Amino acid sequence: MGNCHASGTTIIAELGAEHMRTGWPICYTSADSVFQIAAHEETFGLERLYQMCRTLAPMLHEMKVGRVIARPFVGSPEQGFVRTTNRKDFAITPPAPVLTNWAQDAGRRVHGVGKIGDIFSMQGIDTLDKGSDAELMVHLSRLVDSAEDGSLTFANFVEFDSQYGHRRDISGYARALEWFDAEIGRILPRLRPGDLFVLTADHGNDPSWVGTDHTREQVPVLIAGLGAGQIGQVNFADVAASIADQLKIPAQGPGRTFL
Repeated sequence: MGNCHASGTTIIAELGAEHMRTGWPICYTSADSVFQIAAHEETFGLERLYQMCRTLAPMLHEMKVGRVIARPFVGSPEQGFVRTTNRKDFAITPPAPVLTNWAQDAGRRVHGVGKIGDIFSMQGIDTLDKGSDAELMVHLSRLVDSAEDGSLTFANFVEFDSQYGHRRDISGYARALEWFDAEIGRILPRLRPGDLFVLTADHGNDPSWVGTDHTREQVPVLIAGLGAGQIGQVNFADVAASIADQLKIPAQGPGRTFL
């Protein structure tokens, strides 16, 4: 059921009860190149949802759909439905080696935090920690202290997007930013000499804009530690090239280091 463009939170509110009654999964998409399947963790089954997405993914990847996303939720028609943190992305394999591959191929450890493993189909990932944004911040903080010298830690915090940006929740977004700023403020003094700490995003999701899709304005690139200073406008490829430069590993692709 579904078979439409929809907000993930809206469609489970509209179709969650019928899904529980019929057992039919809820299928929808967004402005991204994705196919999303929502299902109730308890009545449909989490592993059953994962297996459905895992089976469909190769067929959709052949059609150049970038990701098949499992969107589990819980709740009831009486109390409402809410998505859980057990989302899982089945992504198309990158067409060429990416930063995580460069690092791993050079013998460096790569630690993923959040949905990094899903996004890159576990390419070049040695360890992976998942959970809510609060839990991910704990993992990131731990790795700042414990990760091996010369290793790469790659973290992705999703709730700015899923909980506040798509829902156009301005006050929630503001509270999340205040929380994030405070947490990062505790991490920065613990950076070791030679560490490079980069904060950026894959797209914008302005909570004050119309609709529910990503807004895709330019995003900041903030740097602490090695290389801090004015860098002007840069590309994502430049961020990758700069991290490779800091790790002293060969970079592949068009990016230019700003270090």
